[in-house]
Amino acid sequence: RLFAHWEAVASTHRVSLPRDMAGPIAQMARHSQAREPVPYVSLSQHGKCDEAAYEERQYPAGKWACVTMGEPMYEQSISMSFMKLMRYICKENSVGCHLGMTVPVLNEIHLTKEGTELEREVLTAYCLPGAFQQNPPVPMDPEIHITERAPLQVITRVFYGMTTEETILREISLFWELLGPTDTVLRETYIVASYENPSIPQRRNEIWFIRRA
Repeated sequence: RLFAHWEAVASTHRVSLPRDMAGPIAQMARHSQAREPVPYVSLSQHGKCDEAAYEERQYPAGKWACVTMGEPMYEQSISMSFMKLMRYICKENSVGCHLGMTVPVLNEIHLTKEGTELEREVLTAYCLPGAFQQNPPVPMDPEIHITERAPLQVITRVFYGMTTEETILREISLFWELLGPTDTVLRETYIVASYENPSIPQRRNEIWFIRRA
């Protein structure tokens, strides 16, 4: 029943779910309550009427498992990448055990020069839990790369629901309106941070603007 449910979710992203995902899906469901937050320091919050419109954060350097995909649709790319990462998290690693889930999962996107659509390639990144930061298990999948990501300073804003190319472009545009003109953040590269699994209709996401080094 669980597999059938995820098969239906995958089909909404125009992705077919391989049978070998049944094991990782069951493991993820068993461990769904134990999610380790990626560490960060909140630098400032900006908002109106006690509601945070956006927040500035500093993320430390750390080791992440990364996959890059370039499917025709954004949601296809992130779905395919995350299936690979799920296999790695659940068992297909050099220690042969469940590593544990961290949130958020990051999806790094690039806009075309015109800024009207997303480039095909999306990098999906899963932060190794604290217990594995010093000695990350080696992935069995050669398409998964363990990367030391540099410290990152971002301005973040929450949005809810589906993460299609259309909704992401809209959120980027709304965030620019809110921030006003500034040349202190990147204009071509953004991050979509996902906190909940894609079966949740009003799932929590964030759009991250990246501060220039």
